[in-house]
Amino acid sequence: MTEIRVLVVDDEPLIADAHRAYAERLAGFTVVGVVHTAREALAVLRSEPVDLVLLDLNLPDRHGLEVCRALRSAGSSTDVLAVTSARDIAMIRAAVALGVTHYLLKPFTFAAFHDKLERYARYRSQVLGSGEVAAQHEVDRVFATLRGTPAASLPKGLDTATLDVVLAALRGAGPGGGLSAAETAELAGTSRVTARRYLEHLADTGRVVRVPRYGGPGRPEVEYRPPEST
Repeated sequence: MTEIRVLVVDDEPLIADAHRAYAERLAGFTVVGVVHTAREALAVLRSEPVDLVLLDLNLPDRHGLEVCRALRSAGSSTDVLAVTSARDIAMIRAAVALGVTHYLLKPFTFAAFHDKLERYARYRSQVLGSGEVAAQHEVDRVFATLRGTPAASLPKGLDTATLDVVLAALRGAGPGGGLSAAETAELAGTSRVTARRYLEHLADTGRVVRVPRYGGPGRPEVEYRPPEST
């Protein structure tokens, strides 16, 4: 996994050092700088790549949200975790509007800090790269990872990992293509019964459609296709 480069911004040196130490305890995170003013923060952000800013909002020269606004105005996609004692609802709304990834209230425990950064790392691993999501549940999972809200649950006995494999097999069929349960099972490395359960769930939820496949003796075989392929 690529190291996540972190900038710590807090006007109190002892607190800034504590946040740096917290971040450095977590695998996958590297602290590239510790600064105490908005001016210093923006200087670092202009001079080197930063993935995540741990940003105090009450800075001596400019408000932390002004730092966020300057980032967005410059077209920066650097993520921000607000680390603040500000509990005002209007402040929280403004932070969300400026794309703040998380909002962590002071004082907090290392466990709370760990949870926020761990969720951020999982979220980042899901959204790096290019391509498209195959279905709504993949979008829901990204938001659930970041926000800590439960994603839509699958029926008992089904899991998202196998569902993703089945969806990948269907995508591999190409435009206009479809797969039977047996073909899906072979591509996904599951039993035919298991593949059919997932395919039927996808059909029941409108993510694939059932199409009869003719050409052989006896009853037509059922083929499963994404809606746009029909």
